[in-house]
Amino acid sequence: MPSQSRARGAADPRSGPHAALRAGVVWDLLRDALERRVAAAGREALDVLDTGGGSGSFAVPVAGLGHRVTVVDPSPDALFALERRAAEEGVAERVSGVQGDTHDLHEVAGRERYDLVLCHGVLEHVDDPAAALRAVAGALRPAGGTVSLLVAGSGGAVLSRALAGRFSEARQALTDPAGRWGEGDPVPHRFTVARLAELVARAGLVPGEVRGVRIFTDLVPGSLVDTEPDALQALTRLEAEAAALPAFQAVAGQLHLLAGLPEEL
Repeated sequence: MPSQSRARGAADPRSGPHAALRAGVVWDLLRDALERRVAAAGREALDVLDTGGGSGSFAVPVAGLGHRVTVVDPSPDALFALERRAAEEGVAERVSGVQGDTHDLHEVAGRERYDLVLCHGVLEHVDDPAAALRAVAGALRPAGGTVSLLVAGSGGAVLSRALAGRFSEARQALTDPAGRWGEGDPVPHRFTVARLAELVARAGLVPGEVRGVRIFTDLVPGSLVDTEPDALQALTRLEAEAAALPAFQAVAGQLHLLAGLPEEL
């Protein structure tokens, strides 16, 4: 079974300018979703589940907003790093980690307990994305809740392989239903917007708007962002504005989608 820890390089919203830029679109949408859930639930502190949450790149900032976060991850090392990070940020009492994955999610984290479930960088690495998403949906409170999905985008893989001069691999990623560029591809599944929406519907959830993530940021040298005046701010604006446009979602490195009951989106 592949590890469901968040992939290396997944962005911590507070881990540096280039990493923050990669996570900016997701973090802004996530913060808005939390605010809407607070208003809908009538509670200032929500119960949040982060499956495959690793060392807490999103869990710790969410806890910093006052919410209670449970992180499920198969890696003991990641959970140890999560505990240390939460302590350093002063949110240890609001963050708990438990070893597990989507196969035993309800056994280790409970069923129908959470206002918001984060499923970032998980579905592309599991054997059965549909079964994993059904498990994630089952963790939501029956009265309403929201799932935040972040998955690898097929178009981003095609573009990156082509720009690297690996044209046969780019064509393979373009035509393969799973978006894989070859046998050596470490990512078992990538998603188009249509495939992701279908997966969400099959899990009994209602898909909200899709956003493209890492459209330009993986292509722009970090040295340019770090050294050119105003480059980071300008690129951040460009990334945010392109995120909602289907043409750019089609070539995004990742796709983000909020799903749940209609009134929760």
